Amino acid sequence: MAVHTSTSTALLYRRAQGKRLAVMLVAVIALGLTVLVDIAIGPSSIRLGDVWQVLLHPGDHAGTALYAIVIDIRLPMTLTALSVGASLGLAGVEMQTILRNPLASPYTLGISAAAGFGAAMAILTGFSLPFVAWLGVPLLAFVTALAACMGVWLIGKARGVSTDVLVLSGIAMLFLFQSLQSLVQYMASPEVLQEIVFWLFGSLLKANWTSTFVTSGVFLAVVPLLARDAWKLTALTMGDQTALSLGLKVGAIRLRLLILISVLTGSAVAFTGTIGFIGLVAPHMARGFVGEDQRFLMPLSAFAGAFLLVGSSVVAKLMSPGAIIPIGIVTAVLGVPFLFFLILRNRRM
Repeated sequence: MAVHTSTSTALLYRRAQGKRLAVMLVAVIALGLTVLVDIAIGPSSIRLGDVWQVLLHPGDHAGTALYAIVIDIRLPMTLTALSVGASLGLAGVEMQTILRNPLASPYTLGISAAAGFGAAMAILTGFSLPFVAWLGVPLLAFVTALAACMGVWLIGKARGVSTDVLVLSGIAMLFLFQSLQSLVQYMASPEVLQEIVFWLFGSLLKANWTSTFVTSGVFLAVVPLLARDAWKLTALTMGDQTALSLGLKVGAIRLRLLILISVLTGSAVAFTGTIGFIGLVAPHMARGFVGEDQRFLMPLSAFAGAFLLVGSSVVAKLMSPGAIIPIGIVTAVLGVPFLFFLILRNRRM
């Protein structure tokens, strides 16, 4: 009898794993198709077949207008959206995991707002670095995101590092940095104000190969650090007491994860501006398909975040073919209804 039960359990486990792998495959295919559509759509529409040919054989099209549009202009924007969306999706799922709060995300807990304040300060003061002037805005955005994260941690540590205190600290950081953003905008001249506001809306128009390499490089560097803690993070979803009984150092894990989350968020929004709701929505989409197993939840959240941001880019282009709408507006419009749905579905919150 025991052998039969064990065999049935193993069979059910293999079926569940097979379904999860199938979901991952579908996610990859859907993301690939969305990427091609995003590259094809724009003021000058291009057939998907032509996009595919340029991507497969770029040398054959070098020097043509098609090559310039696809490789030099649209591909960096799409790849930046890909890496930024994946970073925000991954940061969101880990923030929800360590805080055990379905409404936690880099945006709702102030890390994105802190990055926005840093960027606004850099634009207002003209901050730049010698020989790499373009790095001024991203650098200050990253530093302030990290500072907000450390502020949340220090406040939480003073009260025993409970999840409730960390969430409240994050909300306080959100209001603090949003008010500081307003102050910077009030102090700015009309010309500078226009640049700040456009950056805070979130946009891919300034994306280039530098932003692609930096955001994707940070994402690829952080993923292995998160992957090695996959089983620990899965244990955290069962509560602090369970995790402690398994010998996990819950406080140290949370601190390490908060730092990695700030790195992902800071690098993501440093080049594209404040983009909300991706880190909130993507984890819930992924969790609905694969559950809480971090071995599948982490990569699928990254895929979902990338799909949502690239898909939002497609929607923005379709809504206004001649002038692209800032992508942060589109993600907010799509994310707010989901937030209401989440609140109404989880009546215990």
